[in-house]
Amino acid sequence: MSEENLYTFENPEYRHTYWHSCSHIMAQAVKRLWPEVKLAIGPAIDEGWYYDLYAPFAFTPEHLEKIEAEMRKICKEKLKIERFELPREEALKLMADEPFKVELINDLPADAVISFYKQGEFTDLCAGPHLDSTGRVKGNALKLTACNAAYWRGDSNRETLQRIYGVAYPKKEELDAYLTRIEEAKKRDHRKLGRELGLFMLRDEGPGFPFFLPKGMVLRNTLLEYWREVHKKYGYVEISTPIILNRKLWERSGHWDHYKQNMYTTVIDDEDYAIKPMNCPGGMLVYKSEPHSYRDLPLRVGELGLVHRHELSGALHGLFRVRCFTQDDAHVFMTREQMQDVIQETVRLFDEVYSVFGLTYEIELSTMPEDHIGTVDEWERNQDILKAAITAMGKSYTVNEGDGAFYGPKLDFHLADSLGRTWQCGTIQLDSQLPERFELEYTGEDGQKHRPVMIHRVVLGSIERFIGVITEHFAGAFPTWLAPVQVRVLTITDRTDSYAKELVAKLDAMGIRAEADLRNEKLGKKIVEARSQKIPYLLVAGDKEAESGLVAVRTLTGDKGAMSFDDFTAKLMEEIKTRSRENLI
Repeated sequence: MSEENLYTFENPEYRHTYWHSCSHIMAQAVKRLWPEVKLAIGPAIDEGWYYDLYAPFAFTPEHLEKIEAEMRKICKEKLKIERFELPREEALKLMADEPFKVELINDLPADAVISFYKQGEFTDLCAGPHLDSTGRVKGNALKLTACNAAYWRGDSNRETLQRIYGVAYPKKEELDAYLTRIEEAKKRDHRKLGRELGLFMLRDEGPGFPFFLPKGMVLRNTLLEYWREVHKKYGYVEISTPIILNRKLWERSGHWDHYKQNMYTTVIDDEDYAIKPMNCPGGMLVYKSEPHSYRDLPLRVGELGLVHRHELSGALHGLFRVRCFTQDDAHVFMTREQMQDVIQETVRLFDEVYSVFGLTYEIELSTMPEDHIGTVDEWERNQDILKAAITAMGKSYTVNEGDGAFYGPKLDFHLADSLGRTWQCGTIQLDSQLPERFELEYTGEDGQKHRPVMIHRVVLGSIERFIGVITEHFAGAFPTWLAPVQVRVLTITDRTDSYAKELVAKLDAMGIRAEADLRNEKLGKKIVEARSQKIPYLLVAGDKEAESGLVAVRTLTGDKGAMSFDDFTAKLMEEIKTRSRENLI
């Protein structure tokens, strides 16, 4: 990064420092207004910051406005921000009136450096770093955005705190752009659109277990049809493995020791079983079910497997974080000599799929975690192979130290949607551990037995999560090939009901998803309602159209005029066949 960009928001470290300093300015404002409030923690996050507070009252929007006003005063005061350190006893004395800070100090290791940051009359326990002055923050470009409940240290048995979120930018125009983007994101919220479009529902009877409704199933099945088509093109075969398998299998795979806290377990015939959180161990058994030769490799095996993972209730979020989901999983078994080619082939598959949805991505390489199986040498060798494969394709990556799967390093694909938000969906995990644990073999060209290596990979990730992502990406206005209803025929009077039904029957015979609105309502109301349902094409079937055999075509963006039914369907079929993201009519 160039020298002039070190102290701009282009530098993520400066951005983090800026927002961290804002959290202290907010805490100082709160303490000025209500000295009785106790401070917990206030970190910078991906977009802004939050501070957890313990207060004898509930913060309201009016409270947040007062805090914002006081923050602006503190910015104008240009208070110097200074760091200092204290021995443990002096640190405890300084924070004696802040019980949460005292707890944090007491939990620090004996040899820990205990540092503080002071600005004016306000001092906070903090490791930093911070800006050098509150004047660096532009008071007219900050905003407190929300206040939610939070448990101290994430423990539901501890104190309930109030978490105030905020965001700030160096310029007011940048803040305004951010707030506009957030408002647009609210309109696109997949939970809201899922309800309005009749795609799915979430019920208290099954937290984290989504229900897909008829239109949602059309969307889901259309997505899976495309998945099967593209995987067949790349040489994959499809399998299905059981949802429940016994403890011995999960011990062998390592999941019982390294992943059990996320697994649902049960007992059958006095034996421990687990509901699968991943498809991999079943895939190992399928590979072992018959002998393999080097001529069979690479062997590409796909599975749309239903998995269950125990997520904390507070982490659940629409389709983005659920307890039951379908992984578009695949395992590719190969020789060591084939590894780089297979990884590159997989990335090309990813490129093809993501381009259909207009999604771009960034790649992150996750390396060996503390809790891992296999030797350091194996990990480093596999990490180097992943690096070499994508570098040879001209693709860049960032490194996420220590975040690999417990059995191997991985490439995570972070997709960028139409609002510039990123979502982690695809992953390629390189694994030489499970083939060893399951004693997988193939007969080599030399007639000897050899151990294959494998990749675990998903392109969509979780089908449920990907549906949530594209619902927000397209704001519910799915491309015609994906739309649950592709055409709705609207009548003006009941005189044309039979013509409308005839059109729907013809469309249905061509494999086009169509329906008719024959209600005795004004045409304008029918159009508004159809557009609220994000239906790509509307055909108005009035007396004139019925007499001439034409159709009057409307889209979500406007009136396309009258055309022959054959011309309309020819263009529509081309749009569906090519999976165009744009209307071809």
